[in-house]
Amino acid sequence: MTRSVRTGPLRIGTRGSPLALAQAHETRARLSAAHPELAGPGAIEIVVIKTTGDRIQDRTLAEAGGKGLFTKEIEEALAGGAIDLAVHSMKDVPTWLPEGLEISCLLPRVDARDAWFSASGGGLDDLPAGAVVGTASLRRQAQVLARRPDLKVVPLRGNVGTRLAKLAAGEVAATLLALAGLTRLGLTDGVTAVLEPEVMLPAVAQGAIGIECRSADAATLALLAPLSCAETVARVTAERALLAVLDGSCRTPIAAHARFDGAGELVLDALVLRPDGSESFAASGRGREAEAKALGRSLGEHLKALLPPDVFLPRPS
Repeated sequence: MTRSVRTGPLRIGTRGSPLALAQAHETRARLSAAHPELAGPGAIEIVVIKTTGDRIQDRTLAEAGGKGLFTKEIEEALAGGAIDLAVHSMKDVPTWLPEGLEISCLLPRVDARDAWFSASGGGLDDLPAGAVVGTASLRRQAQVLARRPDLKVVPLRGNVGTRLAKLAAGEVAATLLALAGLTRLGLTDGVTAVLEPEVMLPAVAQGAIGIECRSADAATLALLAPLSCAETVARVTAERALLAVLDGSCRTPIAAHARFDGAGELVLDALVLRPDGSESFAASGRGREAEAKALGRSLGEHLKALLPPDVFLPRPS
């Protein structure tokens, strides 16, 4: 492994949304706390990079080409040496990373559940027939329609503030957001309900912050090592291993959630649905923490064998 020599500040690359910036500032704070030499002014610089996913607001990610649109430009800056590390919402990170880059650190995961916002104050089961729910997530769309096929789901893009403003303006009757992002932004007061995984199984790695760096950058790897949370690593590893087997992306409604039970065993629940919610395929498995990747792969293979070939949406041309 090559040891890099840093002559300037440690540069953190991030998207410019309020949530992305909050995650970057959390990373900077954790780095400063772990390494006093990084606590001084100018020791760590946050570099905002606009991604293709940020620019496209008129269609869903599935239509635009996939969730890698939120990481491509940042990873290019990282590979080219313009930044030293990149901070991502792990649910936005593609299953396969560019050669020479790695997710070397996962910060402690916060609540992975989805939050429900309703203009009327009621829950998902309380909406009248034909009510409009806004979400750009195929996973959320499919699970909403599986439970309430009488509802109408429309695309709703934008950051947290934009989507909540559209709800307040009456464009939709309800919407869903990740509770983790709301928590990091201090915006949980307006949540109508928190949806349990039995109602809305979360996205793979939802609630986890991943830090990506160059595999050959020993100095940065050493700085990040004390920040990584072993429990989060095991849970996210299991979920992403399942996703890799299913070749999943935002073009397919896939949900997965790993947790540790009272006995310290890792439990993984997974769900694949048709986009219209008309059919779903669920599976669960359990194993030891050290077996997280094998657990995810095994459960993914089990689910894959159950799925009709037409469940997956075609990739955009």
